[in-house]
Amino acid sequence: MNHALRTAMIDAGETAESLARRVGVDPKTAARWVTRDRIPHPRHRTAAAAVLGRDIGDLWPDVYKRRGPAWFRPWTDIEREATALRWYEPAWVPGLFQTEAYARATLAGDMRTSAEIDRLVATRLKRQSILGQDQPPLLVAVIDMAVITRLGECETALRAAQIERLVQCAELLNVELHIVPASAGLYPGLGGPFILAEMSDGVRAVYADSQLAAHILDRTGGVTTDRTEAIATLTGRWERIRSLALPGPASLALIKEAASSWMT
Repeated sequence: MNHALRTAMIDAGETAESLARRVGVDPKTAARWVTRDRIPHPRHRTAAAAVLGRDIGDLWPDVYKRRGPAWFRPWTDIEREATALRWYEPAWVPGLFQTEAYARATLAGDMRTSAEIDRLVATRLKRQSILGQDQPPLLVAVIDMAVITRLGECETALRAAQIERLVQCAELLNVELHIVPASAGLYPGLGGPFILAEMSDGVRAVYADSQLAAHILDRTGGVTTDRTEAIATLTGRWERIRSLALPGPASLALIKEAASSWMT
């Protein structure tokens, strides 16, 4: 329960329905801000604080306490509230499926301090809690076979644990995991990873990684946007990639087959 938000709404004479109407969200979404202490999308957070005449930090103090990188926080807000996520990865196991050891391995080669790696790993693992919440999002993940092949080059314990984690996630009722086989050859998705999110009120957003921005511009490690043209472009690309991927059962069989080959 977000008691600070509830008190502010009472003082301002607002209900979940009236606040939702003024901010532009579904009433159920506004109700979750209070009853489940969910943190709104940045633009909704700003609008709600303005309607209630309070500072954002007074209503959602955790916004300024979170350990994740500032550039990634808008996406974690969206991810936490999404009802559906469509995730494409050509190089890594998706973050929501990663083990701690694998997450550390993906971050260790980037000239970060131990403290920075600890913070980033903790943030990544914390995000995985959305898969086990009362109403988890539908997560459809498509990964390139190269992700699995590269995993085979990792240390034995790391790859065994990561494969086990992948299989466990693939068997969740709210998760679909698909593999783009090597036979697909060159295809549009090789340009980079992205995630499409859909919210309960119909709002959609996308996230796409950007190495240049993360390491040179030092302002964002990726792009989070709800611009119509960006969503349309990546939705079209998703459909093309998804059409090349194997069905879920065949994808899972391929992962298990690869894992078995490493033991021979």
